[in-house]
Amino acid sequence: MPFIAPPAGRATLRALMIASAVALAAGAAVSVARAETPAQAQVQAPFVSDRLSVEVVGSGPDIVLIPGLGSSREVWRAEAERLKTTHRVHLVQLAGFAGEPWSHGDGAFLQPVVDELARYVAEHTDGRPAVIGHSMGALTGLLLAQQHPERVDRLMSVDSLPFFGSLFGPTATVETVRPMAERMAAGLTATSDEDFLASQRQTANGMSRNPTERERIVQWSLATDRHALGTAMRDVMTTDARPGLAAMTTPVTALYASDADGGAPAAIADVLWAAQYADLPGVKLIRIDDSRHFIMADQPDAFARAVDDFLK
Repeated sequence: MPFIAPPAGRATLRALMIASAVALAAGAAVSVARAETPAQAQVQAPFVSDRLSVEVVGSGPDIVLIPGLGSSREVWRAEAERLKTTHRVHLVQLAGFAGEPWSHGDGAFLQPVVDELARYVAEHTDGRPAVIGHSMGALTGLLLAQQHPERVDRLMSVDSLPFFGSLFGPTATVETVRPMAERMAAGLTATSDEDFLASQRQTANGMSRNPTERERIVQWSLATDRHALGTAMRDVMTTDARPGLAAMTTPVTALYASDADGGAPAAIADVLWAAQYADLPGVKLIRIDDSRHFIMADQPDAFARAVDDFLK
């Protein structure tokens, strides 16, 4: 069942539709490979979670990178390679996505991930890293900063909103969106493999201008558990983080994309992001033009400059 987004939010809601059909058993222990001496590595206990795994590269101040719905940590690979000379980069992979094991059926997705990220940050970083998240990954980072402000030094949100459900209209609420979110989640598991693949190829065209990235998006979809995808999408659409914005003290930079040829028009994106983040004190809004949802792939140089400014 391909999902048709409302016109004003089509480019962003497409990001909620990456999915796949492959699932593995979950619950394995994940050892975090840190850039430390052998003695330090022996002292560090492995991070064990059935909600996420983490790859660590480089050394220096800690920075945590969280991918979006259905995505692989590989979405950050180019940026991680660039940053690892100056930072210790923690590349998160969420369970159920892009081949990562999933064992939770149709149960809750988003809040358990926030809880596990808080634990990971406390146990395996300096305790207060910079966080960068894409799409659902940015919403996860925003909730982490709201619930555990002592655990996030600063947050960069990449093409993400505090309430994705508002893309259904300015009067949308969690309760009015919930029935649609439930139907969308159920539809993902009911769709045939053939129809699912066709819909994901069409969806990927609206998510990136880069043909190579579009193919990666499709392949990540085909390696994602559809139950994980459905419950994650349901949770994202029915989570409204806006009430917590006014009390936040964590510095936030919000990047958002505009593309006159197949993406979100600049005028619509400007209004939407300004309205969504209006209650967040000191938020820095940065529009990246000629880009669709995957800004890091469509405009890597502009993205890298924004990250460098964010980390200063």
